Amino acid sequence: MLELSAWAWIALGLAAVITGISKSAIPGGSTLAVVLFAAVLPARTSTAAMLLLFIVGDVFALIAYRRHAHWPTLLRLAPAVIAGLLVGFAFLALADDAIVRRAVGAILLLMIAVTLWRRWRQNRADAVAPALGGILLSASYGTLGGFTTMVANAGGPVMAMYFLATRTPVQVFLGTSAWFFAIINLVKVPFLTGLGLITPEVLLMDLALAPLVVAGALVGLRIARRIPQQLFDRLVIALTIAGSVYLLI
Repeated sequence: MLELSAWAWIALGLAAVITGISKSAIPGGSTLAVVLFAAVLPARTSTAAMLLLFIVGDVFALIAYRRHAHWPTLLRLAPAVIAGLLVGFAFLALADDAIVRRAVGAILLLMIAVTLWRRWRQNRADAVAPALGGILLSASYGTLGGFTTMVANAGGPVMAMYFLATRTPVQVFLGTSAWFFAIINLVKVPFLTGLGLITPEVLLMDLALAPLVVAGALVGLRIARRIPQQLFDRLVIALTIAGSVYLLI
């Protein structure tokens, strides 16, 4: 912690605020926070540090949307998500920081591509739902979501694709996502602890940043219906692409 520069702390603080806002108002915005953390900290350490801050943000997401969850959907996704988490855990155990750093960059670029493709399909045919098998859909998205959230805390866009593909209503989308990530993030804690990634230094850093997550979440709850969604999304996508390319280089 003491070796971080002032600019590094500013980047981490900004990421913490973005994390809070994304959890309570802008699902998917946390991708930018992941990029900022991975750019400042060693890749594997950034995964652990972001996880603990996400858990703080999950509290506010549950406060706002907990009553709208669709539990059959969560149970249907569970087996595939667990499989993806285990694959991601094995990857983190075997890969070094350089490989994980590049993997985070590649995963985030993939998530941006998925997001853009999703929006293109929405604009192309609002009334036509994709004809996808329920079991195959849950298995594919669940596995990819579990892997990406374990390795890079970047499962949001994957699960957003799943909920959109299944024509999930907005409130159910938000409530189910809130419970999904709250449960998954807690499950990930013993895995990352077992890898030695949740250290006293990481806990101290997150303790210092947690108030900013809370502040961001409170701001998000206030501006959820006022912020220009399209403008914010474009900024997040542009900055995430830039950050992902930086991680790959």
